[in-house]
Formats: sequence, structure tokens, C-alpha cells
Amino acid sequence: MNDADDSDGGDGRLLVGPEPAPAGFAALILERAGVPAHRYDRYAQVESPVGPLYVAHGRGAVTASAAVEWYDCPAGFEEAHRARTGRSALPVEKPPPGLLGALRTGRDRLLRYEFGPVSATQRAVLEAVRAIPFGQLRPAVWLAREVGGAVTPAEVLGAARANPAAVLVPTHRLCLADGRPADCGLPSGFARRLREREGVDEERVDRLVRAGACLLGSATTRIFCYPTCAHARRITGRHEVPFASAGQAGAAGFRPCLSCRPVTVR
Repeated sequence: MNDADDSDGGDGRLLVGPEPAPAGFAALILERAGVPAHRYDRYAQVESPVGPLYVAHGRGAVTASAAVEWYDCPAGFEEAHRARTGRSALPVEKPPPGLLGALRTGRDRLLRYEFGPVSATQRAVLEAVRAIPFGQLRPAVWLAREVGGAVTPAEVLGAARANPAAVLVPTHRLCLADGRPADCGLPSGFARRLREREGVDEERVDRLVRAGACLLGSATTRIFCYPTCAHARRITGRHEVPFASAGQAGAAGFRPCLSCRPVTVR
């Protein structure tokens, strides 16, 4: 036999190497041993519209998520989780309640998160990101306004790049002041897949950026929006009125959309 896990016991019997324990076995052992659940997390591998994900959870909250393709094996995710949180993550079969619905719809409002060792500003940014609608982009300055206080666009983007719950917390919906998708800490191809799955028309956004526009008005309604706003996506080409700033749009007699609530970004 050439299989490294099989051998001959010397009497003609085939000896087979140990099989890995089933998912959930380690967590069950710790539970029966009386180890408190807050001492460790669980994680499940689940399917998503952009490929399989590892999702860790504990104490009723999601503590991490990452694409399976980013790691050579589950141990890589476990090690990264332990390095960030100081807690072990044990494999289980059952995902946390609400997760599958969030992955299906792209809306995670029913999930609760425990982001671990992040600053209060980072936590506020990550919570605010969750308000960006499915399939839409918002500039970092917009999110800074939502967070309030003295948070800067640079701090917004820094918090996005440190997002421990990729895909679920949609930092891929952040953009730069000119409308281009921002570096959200994800591999560029993966972030683009997320946006494509949500129907973001990056070619349209790029066309407006090259024209020097980051906002789009409607000649019929006299309302201006962010280009990926649900209302802006309904503006036909002949009725599009591009603007370089909210101030320019206001000076032209256009009023801001009450849905996406654009701010001056230049």
C-alpha cells in the first residue's frame, strides 16, 4: 500500500489511521467537562453567494467571518482567530441563528456582533457600515457623518480595513470621495465579486468618475443622489445630470435625495 495513513499490521490486517473528529465533537467535550462557553468560540463553514465562509460565533454574537479560500485549511482560520481574540474557535455544524438569511439577502440587521479588541471608534464605524443599503456605495465622509463626533474619513477607511466580519459587515460598500470603490481590506477581486453580486454597476460609476462627477441628478425630478442609490439607478441616460459636488447640485436648483442623503464630498 502507498497510502501513508494505511499500513500492514504484520499479520495481513490493514491498519487505518485515525479519522478526524466530527464537527462539534470538541465543543461537546468541553461542554460536558464544564468549561464555560465564554472561554471559546464556535465556527461553522457555510455557503454564501460568493463562496464558502468560515463564521465564528459565541455568547450569542458573530465574532468573525472570512472566506474559506483565504486559508489553506481550517487550522489557518482557527490560528488567525486565536491571534486576534485570544480565544480558540472550535468547529461545529450548526451556524448561528439568522446567519443563513443574512447571507441570502445581504441584510444582517438581525445579527449581533462582538468585534473583539477594537477601539470605540472602530466599533462605531463597523456598526454604521451596516446601514449602507444592499447594492449601494457610500463615501467615507458620509459614514463619518453617520458616526458623528470627530471621526474622519481616514479613520472610517482604517476601521473598514480591520473589519473582522468580512462579507457580513459590508465594508465593501464604502467608496472614495470621487465615487470609486474604496480599499476595504479585502482582496480586490473578492470585493468586486461582492459588489457584482449586489448589482453595483461599477462601469457606470467609473464613467461618472472619469467625467469628474460623484453625484447624479435627475432632470425630471430635480433631485440628486449618489450614483448607486436605488433612485439614481432608475434615471435614464438622457435625464442624467452629473455633478461634482452637492454644492454644485444645489446651485443648479437640485435638492438632495431623502433616501441616500448625499453630503458635500468635494
